[in-house]
Amino acid sequence: MKFPISPTLGVIAASLLFTTAQAAESPVKLWPGGAPGDKGGIPAEGDTSTPGKGLVAGKEVIRLGNVSEPTITVYRATQGSTPSPAVLVCPGGGYNILAWDLEGTEVCEWLNSIGVTGVLLKYRVPKRPDVARELPALQDAQRAMALIRSRASEWSIDPARVGVLGFSAGGNLAAHLSTRYPERSYEQVDAADTQSTRPDFTVLIYPAYLNAKSQPLQLEPELKVDAKTPPAFLVHAQDDKVPAENSVAYFLALKGAGVNGELHVYPTGGHGYGLRSSEQAVTGWPKLAENWMRGLGLMSRK
Repeated sequence: MKFPISPTLGVIAASLLFTTAQAAESPVKLWPGGAPGDKGGIPAEGDTSTPGKGLVAGKEVIRLGNVSEPTITVYRATQGSTPSPAVLVCPGGGYNILAWDLEGTEVCEWLNSIGVTGVLLKYRVPKRPDVARELPALQDAQRAMALIRSRASEWSIDPARVGVLGFSAGGNLAAHLSTRYPERSYEQVDAADTQSTRPDFTVLIYPAYLNAKSQPLQLEPELKVDAKTPPAFLVHAQDDKVPAENSVAYFLALKGAGVNGELHVYPTGGHGYGLRSSEQAVTGWPKLAENWMRGLGLMSRK
């Protein structure tokens, strides 16, 4: 797997590549003829991190910026013939950058450890002018879900057990994907686009931009939750700079629609911890999410 990095992060990135290279397939371009609506003019893709700053659990974070060629990278849970569940992973970053390792490659490694195939989405950032903040990313996510299901046999994935997991702005993207699937946000490209873009389940970790500013316990009007919305697992900290009401509003909407939802709000933990362990109890969320997925029967088929 290849992505641009600054020289100062070379050692860290080399370590990441060494630990994940055996599991990762080659990246797959989402758009054979270029991303819809993009007009170019984006600087070269690369790591925007400042060395020694913005550490999480004492480690650097690769902040990937200026993405104009979106891809998915498959981290297979197994090389065998038994199909596994899969999760489309959406890193956060305010729709400006992607927290590539913290909320991407490390998450795929964890999913592999519990028998789930991770599919890492590199969606377009920063947000494009003159269009809704999430639209280019939503197009990329919908196209990614269609491609996953169209190539499920090739990647040993069960097309009826494909979920989405998002952090912060990636959680916003995952919520849009989970509620706006009835209408595709781009013109059909090829046969892959006959596949459903609806996730079978949703995991939202400190999601952002979900609730209405004037009514914090209600969702933004674009997010339409109904009885067919996928079940969801949500985690937030009460002291998060992104208010916990974002998760609470989504959970209440699920509850009102009669949809399975599990919400965990911790008193402390802040924002942007990914799944890096610390003394904060909120960083124990991966085990809770695994138990929730098992409870839904997503990981029990042989």
